[in-house]
Amino acid sequence: MTNPPAPPVELTLREEGSGPAVVLLHGLIGDRLVWNEVIPDLATDFHVLAPNLRGHGATAYPAGSTMSFDELTGDLRAFLDAHRLDRVHWVGLSVGSFLALRLALDLPERTRSLTMVSGAAYCDAHLRAIVDRWWTTYDTEGPDAFALRVLKDSYYPDWIEAHLDIADELREIAAHRDFTSDRVWSRTAGTFDEKNRIASLTTPTLMVQAMDDGVMDASHGRILRQTIPGAQIRILVQTGHVVPVERPHELAESVRGLVRQAEASAT
Repeated sequence: MTNPPAPPVELTLREEGSGPAVVLLHGLIGDRLVWNEVIPDLATDFHVLAPNLRGHGATAYPAGSTMSFDELTGDLRAFLDAHRLDRVHWVGLSVGSFLALRLALDLPERTRSLTMVSGAAYCDAHLRAIVDRWWTTYDTEGPDAFALRVLKDSYYPDWIEAHLDIADELREIAAHRDFTSDRVWSRTAGTFDEKNRIASLTTPTLMVQAMDDGVMDASHGRILRQTIPGAQIRILVQTGHVVPVERPHELAESVRGLVRQAEASAT
């Protein structure tokens, strides 16, 4: 006997602009704030919605939640209905790109385009090892060392040197945030694998990959490009994993191009 699906959680969000709907999905450790520099840029042309997924930001984390992709897609299906969104353009970062891909595969009737940022079709051993090292660092050395480990893994060294305040911001987050939902989601994400389904994807798709990504190997972008029919790729050099923070305008430009192309082909 299968368990009934978990009830959806109401997602808190930042919402700006008007026009075609673009939904931005954050990854582990972060929340909707990771899109802060991207949202105003995209909102000049589009209706931009950046939700906090369950257990992130001000969105509740129900007791016993497994952070399964079934739960997360259920939350977002309810989110679309609540905001009266028929079809949207999904943009996902990192593990949020796993979720965006799953949504495009499972809800093609609600999907206009897909942008995967620092993404992949499956979780590989490298990503699992990186995330395991984060939690081990937190548990054995404390939140301050954890923040510095995440910083070094996630951002390009030259960008860190030019933005040293990011270290203080991450330390502050690590000192006060409850990472329960992130730990649970990282276990679920560790089993993610949609590589056998991506060849069937007919959604207009773009990969934005960072050449110097220390978390998600850039080779995943090329695999996606070669497997998804008609997919496009943009590779950013001298850029780390958190593209929306390091290269917000280049990312917004890339998303804008895909959304406009997808909207034009739908008319």
